[in-house]
Amino acid sequence: MFLSFQFLVFLLISFSFLLLLLIPFKYLSSASKTKKNTPPSPPKLPIIGNFHQLGSSNHQSFRDLSRKHGPLVLIHLGSVPVLVVSSAEAAREIVKTHDLVFSSRPKLYIPDKLTYGSKDIGFAPYGEHWRQVKSITVLHLLSNKRVQSFREIREKLTASMINMMGESCGSVVNLSEMIVSLTNDIICEVAFGRTYGDYLKFIDLLGRFQILLGTLSVGSYIPWLSWVDWLRGLGGRTNRVAKELDEFLDGIIEEHINNYKTVDENVDQRKDLVDILLDLQKGNTSNFMLERDTLKAIILVRSINCNSLYKVMIRYN
Repeated sequence: MFLSFQFLVFLLISFSFLLLLLIPFKYLSSASKTKKNTPPSPPKLPIIGNFHQLGSSNHQSFRDLSRKHGPLVLIHLGSVPVLVVSSAEAAREIVKTHDLVFSSRPKLYIPDKLTYGSKDIGFAPYGEHWRQVKSITVLHLLSNKRVQSFREIREKLTASMINMMGESCGSVVNLSEMIVSLTNDIICEVAFGRTYGDYLKFIDLLGRFQILLGTLSVGSYIPWLSWVDWLRGLGGRTNRVAKELDEFLDGIIEEHINNYKTVDENVDQRKDLVDILLDLQKGNTSNFMLERDTLKAIILVRSINCNSLYKVMIRYN
């Protein structure tokens, strides 16, 4: 599969050079005269833009470009312009001074397919939907009061892991494996009210989800070459993972709806994230409709964030 993709890239580059020879010189010169006042940009090829200048490690390629062209570099990934920012001063201008100008997000095929049309906080374009989802996440899922409400779960599962280490009687233990198990148990109990052993399939799906998010989709940058993704099997893999995740999350939500009980405010502190979102959906009095797809997207991305955290823990263990 890797070799076939490389062959396709070779064909695209060859076609780009051929197209370059066919473009009249007059058109190129007139286009250069109308060039806007943009940041420095390395030479690009037709169709693929600057893709040929990116290596296997994008961050290193961006570093090399910034050393040559400066802290602000405009590159083109296919038909998509991308501003590479490589200094603290420039980053401050973008994320603080002019944050509204740069606050939206591009719509990419794989994230859009996996997150129900980009309905989560991570990939939703800037607008009213994003503001509402952010408000729900910050106020009801990530508030200090809510985090503290899950303290007992974290302490219980951590104590269980320590006891397992004590019962090893001095023999060698795989600490990385234990931390993975502990973190996944906490994720599932906080999110779903169940422990890791009940949701091995979900952890596997999260891993496949993250791999897809890091996979290059040609169609996202060169729309008329979307067929390349299907030749690579990327479209099929994305659809399968999206379908399996949707079925799993639907089952979780239905289970919580069937077991739903009205409880007092003190017990409410012990609810898992699905219970909290269902309560918000049921008691919603605003114009914003917390639809099921939005609810599933929020659950999914919160779980992904936690899953990424344990990977960082293992990497530096």
